Amino acid sequence: MTIYTRGICDWTGSGGYAAILVSGAHRKELSGGFRVTTNNRMDIIATIEGLKALKTKCKVQIRNNNLYLVESMVKGWVQRWQDNNWKTKENEDTANADLWEHLLDLCSQHEVEFVWLKKNVIDKEINRCDLLARQAVEREDLPTDGSSA
Repeated sequence: MTIYTRGICDWTGSGGYAAILVSGAHRKELSGGFRVTTNNRMDIIATIEGLKALKTKCKVQIRNNNLYLVESMVKGWVQRWQDNNWKTKENEDTANADLWEHLLDLCSQHEVEFVWLKKNVIDKEINRCDLLARQAVEREDLPTDGSSA
């Protein structure tokens, strides 16, 4: 299973996210958004929503072009923040701790690998995610992401 994820945020602070799940000939597209959010939160939420859509335990490759998301997971930063009661090494509150905790929980239910895609790499699924996320930002009924402000 491969899950492509993408989050964006526009100049107004509204954000959109998208996840595309691909397994062989099967695919599923998800998208949504929030007002008063950040780009990083949208990328993490995209990944959470993609993993939440899985019905059974899977071997999953998450593909995303947000280095903050991928390195935080691959380099073990998130696990260290959690072990340190959601504090950074500078003893400051970890940004997005609510989402990181949810993401770690979901990752514990699957075998997950994170792969960073360079921003200039042309990938049809990431391009599709980008389009879906941009369309989500335009929705009139976006809820406010209360944890980001």
